[in-house]
Amino acid sequence: MSDIQYHIMPDNRRIAFRHAPGTGPAIVFLPGYMSDMAGGKATALFDWCKATGRACLLLDYSGCGASSGDFADGTLSGWRDEVLALIEAQLSGRVVIVGSSMGGWLMLLVARALGEDRLAGLVGIAAAPDFSQWGYSEAHKAVLRAGKTIYNDSEYGYDPMPTHAQFWHDAQAQTLLDGTIALTCPVRLIHGQDDTDVPPETSARLARALISQDVHIIYVKGGDHRLSREGDIMLLKRIVASFV
Repeated sequence: MSDIQYHIMPDNRRIAFRHAPGTGPAIVFLPGYMSDMAGGKATALFDWCKATGRACLLLDYSGCGASSGDFADGTLSGWRDEVLALIEAQLSGRVVIVGSSMGGWLMLLVARALGEDRLAGLVGIAAAPDFSQWGYSEAHKAVLRAGKTIYNDSEYGYDPMPTHAQFWHDAQAQTLLDGTIALTCPVRLIHGQDDTDVPPETSARLARALISQDVHIIYVKGGDHRLSREGDIMLLKRIVASFV
């Protein structure tokens, strides 16, 4: 990826990004926890946008991928602010935000801060809002409340996968599903029926919380959490194309 550029945040964090100019609305892809813009779904969307002349923005959160910083310092609110800074610096007009797993939670936080006028639509891929609530046992929550790091087995190349107390405490202040999410733009939620990491019911809870009347859930038979099979990627492209 020789086209990586860097955006400098006010505290000198270097946020790596890739930007394909083109027609709008621009596609903004937000990766999951400990993931980056080199992932299969992000790369497939970027290549598709370039081939079809559509604007696209990928980025690595601080502490991830090619960006500077320590992952242990990362928080949802900090990463939200990085995404907003990149959108402000690189894009004009409306955007379609695509969020994968934790990126689906971040997608909602970014959308609320960005404002309805900038939103052409949202696409969640196994979106995982509030996973600080439902994704940890009470024993693990007690350790995190005490300011310590926990480690879980992972199938995604980060073994063990850490959750740092700072991230968890910040995430607990960003929960959404127990209230109303005041977004009215079109929303599409893709979820694998065999997802063992983010319960498919999470997308149903999110649909109920959103005030938008244009919300569709697409359950993928046989789909796991990654949703990175060839058919899954084709489905993602079709859904994104419906917005642009």
